[in-house]
Amino acid sequence: MTTQATRSQDAPALDAGVIAALGSGERPQPANAVRSSLTFGWRALLKIKHVPEQLFDVTMFPILFTLMFTYVFGGAIAGSTQDYLQYALPGILTQTVVFITMYTGLTINTDIDKGVFDRFRSLPVWRASLLVGALLGDTLRYCLASIMVLTVGVVIGYRAPGGVSGVLLAVLLLLVFCFSLSWLWLIVGLKVRTPNAVMGVSMMVLFPLTFISSVFAPPETMPSWLQKFVDINPVTLLCEAARGLMNGAADAGDITIVLVLSAVTTAVFAPIALRLYNRKS
Repeated sequence: MTTQATRSQDAPALDAGVIAALGSGERPQPANAVRSSLTFGWRALLKIKHVPEQLFDVTMFPILFTLMFTYVFGGAIAGSTQDYLQYALPGILTQTVVFITMYTGLTINTDIDKGVFDRFRSLPVWRASLLVGALLGDTLRYCLASIMVLTVGVVIGYRAPGGVSGVLLAVLLLLVFCFSLSWLWLIVGLKVRTPNAVMGVSMMVLFPLTFISSVFAPPETMPSWLQKFVDINPVTLLCEAARGLMNGAADAGDITIVLVLSAVTTAVFAPIALRLYNRKS
């Protein structure tokens, strides 16, 4: 009886201790869609901070591409490297940023491979915030790559006839298109088994799209049968729209086509990516 009485007297004190340990404040509100997406976007930036080697593809590659194509092919294609630089730099900028989009799928596939993916899906946040956050983080990578290409181009003699405003609008158009294209690589990252497979599939798609285009050479110099593909190639449409903005001769038709294509790409691939994400086991 004495023991039971002692336990009953200690119970209120124990409950009070538990309550004190848990805290008496109100439970915080769950993060909304915007806040959770920004949090995952910040996570992508923190990963770069702790693994700076990830910046290699947005720093060294743009520099190498710009210098290599200008000084190796410039004289043969345009007669002088300076003339070729004026033509090719908008294309090199387009190619560099489009190529970097593949890392969106590579990142999500790496998270799946390491088991982090399942942990994030169990959190009480908007389910799509992981994917949207990854895209937001990659958008910063696109900006960094654009800055590197433009900086190197200016150093070696490129001057944009369209001025700063034309360059900024061209970069903005690239970001919009690449944001939409990244949804495709999210699908690839969710479907294939390994990061190496993501890289292989992405390269198989991006190499012909970027090289069989107007990025490095005018379509008029190509065989007629090849021009038909080049003219409808999405990378060509994007490159010509960006080139027009940077040259001060913006074509409203080209810009409209790119924006519509970006909207359609997002409308088609985003729901598929979200469905795969929700069903991923």
